[in-house]
Amino acid sequence: MVPAHDEIGWGQRVSEAGSILAAVALIVIHLSRLFHAQLTWPLLIVAIFGAVSADFSSGLVHWFADTWFEETMPILGRRLLRPFRVHHVNPDDFLRRNFIDTNGDVCMVILPLLLAIFLFTPSSFASVFLLSMCIVGVPTNQVHQWAHMPRPPRVVAWLQSRNILLSRSDHRMHHRPPYVEYYCIATGWLNRPLTAIRFFPRLEALITRLTGLQPREDDTRFVASVRTGHARG
Repeated sequence: MVPAHDEIGWGQRVSEAGSILAAVALIVIHLSRLFHAQLTWPLLIVAIFGAVSADFSSGLVHWFADTWFEETMPILGRRLLRPFRVHHVNPDDFLRRNFIDTNGDVCMVILPLLLAIFLFTPSSFASVFLLSMCIVGVPTNQVHQWAHMPRPPRVVAWLQSRNILLSRSDHRMHHRPPYVEYYCIATGWLNRPLTAIRFFPRLEALITRLTGLQPREDDTRFVASVRTGHARG
C-alpha cells in the first residue's frame, strides 16, 4: 500500500482554520495601514526583495525536509519531514488535501512574522519587507498544490504559463529522483538560478564536511521501503 499523508483531527483542523483566518486578518490590517502611510518608490524594490525572500525561504525549508534527519524524530519528523517523504513516492495524494489542511500549517508558522510587523511603522523598509514576504509565503502550499493539478483554476494556469507562479512543468523537475533540485515552491522564481549555481549541492557538501551527516539517507530508505512493500505507516 502506497503511504499517504496523515489525516488531521478536529482539534488540529480548528487550530489550522483559526491560523488561516488570523493570517488573512493581519494581512488586511497591515495593507490598510500601509495604504494610509506615505509610500515611496524604494518601497516597491523592498517589496520585491521580500517576495524573492519568501521563495528562497520555501526552498530552504523544502530542501531541509527532503534532505536531513529521519521522519521518526520527535515533533518535526511526523509534522514536517514525513509529508515530504510521502510526497516523493505518492505526489498525487497532495491533491486530496482540502484547503484548511493545505494552508493551515504555513499560516501558523507565518503568524509570528505578521505580529512582528507591528513593531515597525507601516511604511518602513522592515515593515514592507516582512509584509511582502508574508503575503507571498502564506499561499506557499496552495501554489505547490496547484503545480500538481492537471487542470488548475484558469487564472492560476495563466499565471503559471508566465512563470509568475510555480508551473507544473517546472515543479516536475523536482520530482525526478533523487529529488535534488527545484526546491522553491512559493513562486518558483529562484529555481533556475539556484540550480545554475548548484547552491543546494554545495551547501550539502559544506554541511557534510562540517558535521559528517549524509544527505537524503532517510529519504532514500523511505523510497526503498515503499518499493519493497515495507513502507512505514
